[in-house]
Amino acid sequence: MIATTMDARKSSIAIGFVVAATLLIIVLGLLPGAKMLSLESVLRVLWAPDGKIDSILVWTLRLPRSLAASIAGAGLAVSGYLLQALTRNPLADPGITGVTAGAIAPIVGCFVLLPWLSSAYYPFVGLAGGLAAASVTFWVSRGGNGRPLHLALGGVSISLFLGAITIYVLLLAGPQSTALLFWLSGGFQGRTWSHVIHMLPWAVVGVAGALLLHRVIAMFSLSDHAAAGMGLQLNVWKPILLVLGICPVAGVAPVAGPVAFVGLAAPHIARLLKPRGAVWEIALTAAIGALMVTCADLIARTIAIPKELPVGIITALLGGPVFIYLIQRGRLDFKGQGA
Repeated sequence: MIATTMDARKSSIAIGFVVAATLLIIVLGLLPGAKMLSLESVLRVLWAPDGKIDSILVWTLRLPRSLAASIAGAGLAVSGYLLQALTRNPLADPGITGVTAGAIAPIVGCFVLLPWLSSAYYPFVGLAGGLAAASVTFWVSRGGNGRPLHLALGGVSISLFLGAITIYVLLLAGPQSTALLFWLSGGFQGRTWSHVIHMLPWAVVGVAGALLLHRVIAMFSLSDHAAAGMGLQLNVWKPILLVLGICPVAGVAPVAGPVAFVGLAAPHIARLLKPRGAVWEIALTAAIGALMVTCADLIARTIAIPKELPVGIITALLGGPVFIYLIQRGRLDFKGQGA
């Protein structure tokens, strides 16, 4: 039986539904905490902030955190989508390709060994590290065009190597290591509007860039020979898509640390829904990623109040079963794979 592709109207409805669900979770996420708020109080202070305790809880602590989670989810999901399209490999994502470890290791190094370096530079440090790690992984996997196993093994090897370096640097951190360990588990605790502002441009670059280049991305579903025959300059577009794919990771990593499985699971969930064309697929992937991380953040901070769990643990628990389901159902395929 051949699955039917959605038309543009159904694709837009699906995206609208996921976005509405994300907004609902964001609003519901403003209620729980050390002090529970009623829905009436939340809606009132959202509409008319008054500077009182409820308003401070919503506008200063909870709303920026939820928005940071949704932005991070959208960016990481599109990052995974771009890496999968670039390599034509269903296993590609920021974690498996070594991009996340490549971004995290130099940021930890700067934090511990170069404490005078402003955190404003961390995204650029993460971008450079992610590009270096991805380049090595793609070289091991024959430019990303080898078998999925080659890319997975190459990425895991790079991640383990960089993870060992990160652990060594953590041992040098002394009292700071506890805070760094929580950050390395992925989380949005204590994130403020300044964190949202620092992270937003990097996520926007990745998502907007992918939407603008959707025709180029669609051509990557073909083999290299077929794409080149249609006029696609692979040596130009591959580096551009790689940078676009790493930008969200570089922006999210300094704020939230590594958040697992979103970049792997969200694109596959979007493809299961069969949206019409690459542009709708990218938008749906971003929406699903935002919903996943927003839900994970809400669970992480409410399941054991007043304590919190790292968001990375929750996304792994949510994304792991989805990934296993995709493997068992044989859904981990990709157009044009095996070029």
